[in-house]
Amino acid sequence: MHAYRSHTCADLNKAHVGETIRLSGWVHRVRDHGGVLFIDLRDHYGITQVLADSDSPAFAALEKVRAEWVVRIDGRVKARDAALVNAKIPTGEIEVYATGVEVLGAAEELPMPVFGEVEYPEETRLTYRFLDLRRDTMHQNMMLRSNVVRWLRNAMWDQGFNEFQTPIITASSPEGARDFLVPSRLHPGKFYALPQAPQQFKQLIQVAGFDRYFQIAPCFRDEDPRADRSPTDFYQLDIEMSFVTQDDVFGAVQPVLQGLFEHFGKGRKVHTDWPKIAYRDSLKWYGSDKPDLRNPIKMQDVSDHFRGSGFAIFAKLLETEGNEVRAIPAPGGGSRKFADRMNAFAQKEGLPGMGYIFWRKAEDGTTEAAGPIAKALGAEKTEAIRLELGLAEGDAVFFLGGKAEQFESVAGRARNEIGRELGLTDTNSFRFAWIVDFPMYEKTDEGKIDFSHNPFSMPQGGLEALNGDPLNVYAYQYDLACNGYEVISGGIRNHKPEIMYKAFELAGYPNSEVDKRFGGMVKAFKYGAPPHGGCAAGIDRLVMLLADTSNIREVIMFPMNQRAEDLLMNAPSEPTNAQLRDLHLRVIPKEA
Repeated sequence: MHAYRSHTCADLNKAHVGETIRLSGWVHRVRDHGGVLFIDLRDHYGITQVLADSDSPAFAALEKVRAEWVVRIDGRVKARDAALVNAKIPTGEIEVYATGVEVLGAAEELPMPVFGEVEYPEETRLTYRFLDLRRDTMHQNMMLRSNVVRWLRNAMWDQGFNEFQTPIITASSPEGARDFLVPSRLHPGKFYALPQAPQQFKQLIQVAGFDRYFQIAPCFRDEDPRADRSPTDFYQLDIEMSFVTQDDVFGAVQPVLQGLFEHFGKGRKVHTDWPKIAYRDSLKWYGSDKPDLRNPIKMQDVSDHFRGSGFAIFAKLLETEGNEVRAIPAPGGGSRKFADRMNAFAQKEGLPGMGYIFWRKAEDGTTEAAGPIAKALGAEKTEAIRLELGLAEGDAVFFLGGKAEQFESVAGRARNEIGRELGLTDTNSFRFAWIVDFPMYEKTDEGKIDFSHNPFSMPQGGLEALNGDPLNVYAYQYDLACNGYEVISGGIRNHKPEIMYKAFELAGYPNSEVDKRFGGMVKAFKYGAPPHGGCAAGIDRLVMLLADTSNIREVIMFPMNQRAEDLLMNAPSEPTNAQLRDLHLRVIPKEA
């Protein structure tokens, strides 16, 4: 017999009754029934119940074992009584009568339990991640991730893509986040960077003629943490294709992700219509460039109904150019109680409140509008708003006003809250949407022109478009949103040197700086570059959605905490003086 096991803890069933077997695993829990011990033995594959009574030669040793000890059990397979069968596990029809035991690894008192999955502070869970990962939910999440990566890899090969690996140590590149820099020992004073993405390399692969590329790529960005984003590193399904339009990229991606979510979505509906929504419309209708389309609410600009109206607050506000009033319909929200709850929500968001109108049945049986705004506007304008928004008795509408960029995000969150509160959001489905026509540039707080997204995207209209107002230029840049999260970002690339130089010049980069930072890519484009484009899908975020969690750390094996610290491995750590001398570096003490 094998030194450790003849079967796994998920193998045994009624066909093995009477056999002598050997199992190894972790003690999941121990139950002492007065002279009879029951032990749930767990390994990667499942759980088997082991029992020993006072007649068993293993009884004395098993009395000493505790939770999470690693043991080897020898025993005989017995059928459970019909009343004791556990249909929830594959081994539920049998149990193993222990005849021998060996402790392979004793465990100290646990800092956190594994059995029962008791809620514990995340700091404790990350410090003892190896214990946290033993818990069933975490184990299932990691297996889901592994299977998703395998599925994606196979799907990309089936689509005619080829897998290539790109460098991990490279040059710094302005791609929208801070680089992690790596000092060079052989070149004192110079630094490598960990790649934010394989962006330049995958474009060079197209210039080299390899056409359909993909990679499960590690990416490194020194970013501020969020619940749905890792602060240091993450993995993405990286894709690039030659001789393609935007729609060709969409056509290659949709069957892969559609199939992925249908396969791993646990029966949740995966909608097949993936609309294309312009960035500006997405902000206008949903208050976000990653809208949750499971919520049917669509916001509208209702400024015309308030201009010169009796509602002085909005009428005065609209006298300033650039201001507007946005309406958030709330089907089924037609009560003062609900309006008060939404006003409380707005106040938590830092607003004084939201204006509202709701419609109810009047004493004479007709539908009447209620609320301060309805009284100030008058019946005619109020009815016009109701008809435009398609609302009826029992419905409501909420209003926010001002400059769109100042209230849009709050309006988007209010839309989400209304959808949740009123049960309008279909939580048992996945809805995708391509967000297109991103602005190429934006104005920074200092008033400078900068790239609003990926700097390597082709401007719509080419070189001619760059001769006008940069803020009016759109890029062939696109994102894919799913259930309120961005899951893909990509674009058709700028493959012409003269357009690339001009695009960077508008963002404040002279030709010499472009040559310095992107010399390899610029050089390659001068020797025959094909039109090309692609995208990247965040593996962590895809798994997060499939696992139905909003915390990305629940689907990463060894994540950092929200302060970008690895509590298990104690990173970041202080370098030794010898390491600093090798790298010709000196640490400047932090000012008190």
